[in-house]
Amino acid sequence: MTLPGEGGRKAGGGSAPFGRDVVLAVGLAGICFGGLAVFLKATAGAWALPLATALVLAVGVMLAKWSVSPVRRRSTAPPAPVPALHGDPYPAEVTAVPDVPAAGGVPDVGSGALDHAAADADGFEHAIAALCARDGCTPVEVVGGAGDLGADVIATTPDGLRVVVQCKHYADTHRVGSQDLQRFGGTCFAVHGADVAVVVTTSSYTTRALEYAAACGIVCVDGEALAAWTESAVAPPWESDSRDAAERVATA
Repeated sequence: MTLPGEGGRKAGGGSAPFGRDVVLAVGLAGICFGGLAVFLKATAGAWALPLATALVLAVGVMLAKWSVSPVRRRSTAPPAPVPALHGDPYPAEVTAVPDVPAAGGVPDVGSGALDHAAADADGFEHAIAALCARDGCTPVEVVGGAGDLGADVIATTPDGLRVVVQCKHYADTHRVGSQDLQRFGGTCFAVHGADVAVVVTTSSYTTRALEYAAACGIVCVDGEALAAWTESAVAPPWESDSRDAAERVATA
């Protein structure tokens, strides 16, 4: 874009700065000669004439240098062209690729993954998920954590049933009580949409907990039943045989 008056300066090649120099030089010369005239009139001495002559010559030399000095002119050459960028000038952000789980979201089902006895509370959830995957569930998700509303593992059986599992990694002396079952019972069906709700523990259940589970249709797997499930000695807890067995234990 060319501003008003800018074109004239470009076309003149810097004539405006040169004109200002000439005006300043003439003004300075007038001041020098005026001062010299006053000085000569005041002194009126013979010795003043050589001094005045030397001053006039010095001023003249300075004015000559100033008038012929080169003037820096603004470059009118166009800016160098920006080289063209080949490809996308804004490449997509490179992010680390997360580890991709096995097809269908199936967790590791090796012998180490099934060893729930050596696992901590978090590892216990993964061990239960591995058991579900071993017995044909896919996908299998470990969803336990803050705000999980009672669901630790969610799996889909080969028959398409949605299994919601709560894991209780307790010591042998710490039995799962009715309050634990009531909290899970309030969310497993209504919130998580379970077709089969399962509670798995390394310990056992109180009588009231089993009674509540039987009334709500929750399958309870204690430490002994878990060991049998791990060894494939019994059917998975989502199959009808296991649910019937759990009901018989609860009503015994």
